[in-house]
Amino acid sequence: MTSLVTLPVELVYRILDHQDDFTLTLTTLDLRQNYIGVTGAQHLSDALRINTTLTTLDLGRNRIGHEGAQHLGDALRINTTLTTLNLEGNDIWKYGAQHLADALRINTTLTTLDLTGNEIEVEGAQHLGDALRINTTLTTLNLPGNDIGDEGARHLCDALRINTTLTTLDLGGNRIGHEGAQHLRDALQDNKVIVIHSSPISHSY
Repeated sequence: MTSLVTLPVELVYRILDHQDDFTLTLTTLDLRQNYIGVTGAQHLSDALRINTTLTTLDLGRNRIGHEGAQHLGDALRINTTLTTLNLEGNDIWKYGAQHLADALRINTTLTTLDLTGNEIEVEGAQHLGDALRINTTLTTLNLPGNDIGDEGARHLCDALRINTTLTTLDLGGNRIGHEGAQHLRDALQDNKVIVIHSSPISHSY
C-alpha cells in the first residue's frame, strides 16, 4: 500500500497523472484534512479519469463542497478501478449527493462510499435511494450526521426492497424517529442481507 499523505498536494496531482514516469503503482491515496477545496477536487478528478491503479481515496474534511463532488461524480462515470471513496465532512449538501448518485447509476466498481456529516438532508437521501435501485456493486454506504430524518430513511428503505448488493448502511445521527425506525424494520424484513447501523429508537439517529 502506498500513501502520499505527507507529500505536497500539487506533487500528488502530477504523480497521479504521470505514474509511468515515476515507475510507481499507487493504490491508496490519503489526503484527509488537506483542505484541497474545489480546485483540488477538480485536479484529482481529472487524474481519476485516466488512472488505472488507485483503489482507495480518502478526501475526508477537505472542503470540496458540492462543486467538488460534481467533479468527482463526473470522474466516477469513467473510472473503473476505484473501490473506496471517503468524502466525510465536505459540505457537499444535497446537490453534491445528487451528482454522486447520478454517477452510481453508471459506475460498476465502487463498493464503499462514506458521506458522513455532509448535510445531504432528505433530498440527498432520495437521490441516493434512486441510485441504489439501479446500482449493483456498492456494498457499504455510510451516512451518519446528514439530517435525513424519517422521510430520508423512507427513501433509502424503499430502495432496499429492490437492491440486493448493499450489505452495510450506517444512518446514525440523522434525526430518525419512530416512523423512520418502522421503515428500517420493514426494510430488514424484506432485505435479509443488509445490516443497518443506527442509534436506539429512543434517541435521534
